[in-house]
Amino acid sequence: METKLPSGEPVKRTILVVDDFDDTRLLLKTWLEKKGFTVVEAEDGNQAVATAQEVRPDLIIMDMHMPQLDGLAATRKIRSITELNSVPIVAVSAYGEQQFRRDALAAGCSEYVSTPFEPDNLEKVIRSFLP
Repeated sequence: METKLPSGEPVKRTILVVDDFDDTRLLLKTWLEKKGFTVVEAEDGNQAVATAQEVRPDLIIMDMHMPQLDGLAATRKIRSITELNSVPIVAVSAYGEQQFRRDALAAGCSEYVSTPFEPDNLEKVIRSFLP
């Protein structure tokens, strides 16, 4: 069920998109905004942790392979913050191996999506956490 403001307008859910590639962030941001979400961005794991603490997003889309602090380490840090513990984190990675999927879920990711992905499939995953 969609949450609404007293005016009857739907509340926009906020998604944090974390990826070290500008083009990927722009593509996801544009697509998600067309779907009605508010999007904030982070370009590495350290920025993801700081932005998540500041913004408190409703969902995080986390690239797994980034310089400085990768998605696994960033997810572990986010999960260690009590206020963010229940925020769904969707891991996105080109590595489709089962072991990497298990590692992502063990680190605290809520779901794992291999790239390249079909937009409809990613939307189904997002909507499963943000109906």
